[in-house]
Amino acid sequence: MIARQIHPGILSLVALDWDRRIFDQLVPLHEGTTYNSYLIRGSEKTALVETVYPPFTADYLETLKQAGVTRLDYIVADHAEQDHSGSIPAVLAHYPEAKVVTNARCKGLIKESMLVAEDRFIEVKEGDTLSLGNKTLRFYLTPWVHWPDTMVTYLAEDKVLFTCDFFGSHLASSELFADDEQRVYTAAKSYYAEIMMPFRNHIQNHLKKLAPLAIETIAPGHGPVYRRPAFILDLYRQWAVAPPRRQVIIPYVSMYDSTTRMVDYLTDSLMERGIAVKPFNMVGGDAGRFAVALVEASTVVFATPAVLAGPHPDIVSAAYLTNALRPKTKFVATIGSFGWGGNVVSKKIEELLAGLKTQIQFFEPVLTKGLPTGEDFHALDRLVEQIDVANKSIVAAA
Repeated sequence: MIARQIHPGILSLVALDWDRRIFDQLVPLHEGTTYNSYLIRGSEKTALVETVYPPFTADYLETLKQAGVTRLDYIVADHAEQDHSGSIPAVLAHYPEAKVVTNARCKGLIKESMLVAEDRFIEVKEGDTLSLGNKTLRFYLTPWVHWPDTMVTYLAEDKVLFTCDFFGSHLASSELFADDEQRVYTAAKSYYAEIMMPFRNHIQNHLKKLAPLAIETIAPGHGPVYRRPAFILDLYRQWAVAPPRRQVIIPYVSMYDSTTRMVDYLTDSLMERGIAVKPFNMVGGDAGRFAVALVEASTVVFATPAVLAGPHPDIVSAAYLTNALRPKTKFVATIGSFGWGGNVVSKKIEELLAGLKTQIQFFEPVLTKGLPTGEDFHALDRLVEQIDVANKSIVAAA
């Protein structure tokens, strides 16, 4: 770990976790991740913004020593999750004069998970400031991005916004800044899809709150630093605020080719109408890739054979994930085949999507007994027509 300058008096301390392949035993990582901490030296006081994941604590403390930090006044904790706050106890032990600066909810979580004493905290509220002498920190509460305790910290004089998980990306890179925007785009979209998307309504409000700030740099808790903030801010407006795009994704499973034939026919028919479409074979598939596709898709078609009078378990998982991630999808359909008991397949999928029922329209399911025949393909034609008309309404509204 090394300390690198992002502004005069502001150092980035990045713990690079090159080989981590899953986060929270849930989120797949294709390019590792980072745990970012920032050291701010004011004319009178010194502050850290975030710490690092506990396995990196020893290296982190050594880096602070090498950076010449002999006294530390404040540790700003924007979020209590231990990939950011886990080194707080060790830093407090090393710098006994330091205080943890955070909001009430974050304070409670840190006290419970790391047993930090009450007298080591300074509690802040919305809009409060903290002077470091010639530098001023201002705090803005951003709950549910992605925990209830989250906030961001704004360094007024340097126009730097420290955002912790907000605007982050799981991307281990030797590059300090997000200058390779195509690479960062891919990582940031995955991060948004898998972590932030369920909270997009909150994100919309927080984007409005932050809009008046003059921001020249965004320093997140994961991934590279944005010295062109418009790049990531525009992406979040596109992902969280803009209407969905004219895109159809088809999570599918096929056991004896019947459902595959329907998926292939539906895919070709949608393409003929100029509608973007992407099938996802969910057997052994990458749930992260599916989550990314959900970010902007207007329509999801679940394609499944009947298994014990219900959808295939991998399609159940896809529907459950869709409901949990709460994308801005507007339309849903079910297609598939059955030998017996197939009529309940679509009902079970609708039940799994109960959290989205106020925003989505369900099209008539297309379910065939055995291999699809001419009438089944005609029913798919009608479904394509419905999808086309519905998607044109989105474009017109936008």
